[in-house]
Amino acid sequence: MLLQALLSSFANQHTLYLLDFQTKSLINQLEGTNSRRTQQQLKIEDRRLLTLAASTAKVRGQESTLEAYVTDGQHVWFWVYLLPASGGEEMTRGFLQELVNTLLGYICKSSQRTSKVLDFHHPHQLKEGLEGFSLDLSDQPETLEQILVDCRDTLKYGVSTGHPRFFNQLSSGLDVIGLAGEWLTSTANANMFTYEVSPVFILMEEVLLKKMQSIVGWSDDEGDGIFCPGGTISNLYSILVARYHFYPEVKTRGMGALPRLALFTSEHSHYSVKKSAAVLGMGSENVVMVKCDERGKMIPAELESCIVTAEEKGLVPFYVNATAGTTVYGAFDPLNAIADICHRHTLWMHVDAAWGGGLLMSDRHRKKLQGIERAWSVTWNPHKMMGVPLQCSAILIKKRGLLQECNELGAKYLFQTDKPYDVSYDTGDKSIQCGRHIDVFKFWLMWKAKGSEGFGSQVNKCLENAEYLYDQLQRRTDFELVFKNKPEHSNVCFWYIPPSLRGLPPGPDRDTKLHQVAPRIKGRMMEKGSVLIGYQPLGARVNFFRCVFSNPATQQEDIDFLLDEIARLGDDL
Repeated sequence: MLLQALLSSFANQHTLYLLDFQTKSLINQLEGTNSRRTQQQLKIEDRRLLTLAASTAKVRGQESTLEAYVTDGQHVWFWVYLLPASGGEEMTRGFLQELVNTLLGYICKSSQRTSKVLDFHHPHQLKEGLEGFSLDLSDQPETLEQILVDCRDTLKYGVSTGHPRFFNQLSSGLDVIGLAGEWLTSTANANMFTYEVSPVFILMEEVLLKKMQSIVGWSDDEGDGIFCPGGTISNLYSILVARYHFYPEVKTRGMGALPRLALFTSEHSHYSVKKSAAVLGMGSENVVMVKCDERGKMIPAELESCIVTAEEKGLVPFYVNATAGTTVYGAFDPLNAIADICHRHTLWMHVDAAWGGGLLMSDRHRKKLQGIERAWSVTWNPHKMMGVPLQCSAILIKKRGLLQECNELGAKYLFQTDKPYDVSYDTGDKSIQCGRHIDVFKFWLMWKAKGSEGFGSQVNKCLENAEYLYDQLQRRTDFELVFKNKPEHSNVCFWYIPPSLRGLPPGPDRDTKLHQVAPRIKGRMMEKGSVLIGYQPLGARVNFFRCVFSNPATQQEDIDFLLDEIARLGDDL
């Protein structure tokens, strides 16, 4: 199909120029950089049959750019024939149609349970090249056919995160509406800093932020925010703005003008809090890790004690991070109790709901985040539980205008005040970035397609899958649950106990051997490619599997397969 479209376009739109044998050296150079392609499919029968398009000199200002040459009676095509080349519409349509066919094939295959989750290869194998797939970059252009092959191979050797048996990460699934939104976003190729460049997208961001703030529980006259490149950056914004709120002089005078600040977060919280403290010059040592209970929830009394201790050491507490949905256990900190402490000590309360924020969409589960409305800022990642394609994360700030004051510098070439529209919609100065990717359209489009109720049903299904897994694990003698209680979120943590360990009493010897089970099963799992799940140790607990559900394509049969496959892969350990 592609070749027919390209030849038709070429015949109708371009004049062929037959060159003499002086271009032989150029072809030799081309063959060297495309050796894998020419050896397999493009045997040159007559090197003197070369074609150059006159349009190249006009479009690119080059006099001797090689664009196409004839092999086996067919033309080989290069990128310079695509739009914006004169008359490049048909060729561009043919190229993109082939690419869309590749993507549709991948999407359909991702939902087939007979297909692999991954075709695993070690880094050195991919770097050395596989079956014509090479990561090397050449000086000469490669053909459009080769570009399409590279696209197919990139998908082939990647991980199918939309597969119903991909349980490895908090972000999974492949939402077709969201995918359509991402395609449109890339086509528009706009930038989220001024209204004049992205009028529709800027307004969509405002609508989404107001909707999310309302769901959190803030009033109509409260709330601000922006979409960020991931939850780590959203959490960084919360610390950045909190510091500015208490010490606005830091913006101009730096940390040297401030006392030694202390931040507080649970020992099960995301590592981004420590990383942000390091990035912002406060130091990771000044992040106080507060003890959690057995289930992974921050203990309020421990937080109170840590604040007092920090003050006795001469530190100045200013910020507390509470987690709504921890990464490993899926625990929800007691938000109201933490809010009381923050109010008593006049501390900024942030809620990292990157993973748990999606539960706010469910009437059945939103009570687990009771007290979030008392937070001064919230991180919420729709690319996790809500299934929006990566990336899509928002930082919500309760006090309106603070984000702008903290970050604005008023670059005159972007943020002029005498523009012919309301310049409050030039939101780029709220950000620490200049250029900012459009993450809102795919989310907005999904909300239009599903409605709030659709997202709520999706969340409910994921947590129903977690309860099903929990029930199955309780019934089986070859697995042990890390927690005996039902999961709060869609995280389910467990050990597989191979036959060789089932008779051993609890103790260091058993733990040492059990610690090796999950990594070895994971290695076999990756080689086979049938399913993918994560593992980790935590505290005194040796390596255990963590299964998370955020893909609505996952069914109970996939959960049954997961347990049976783990047992098959680990039976001889």
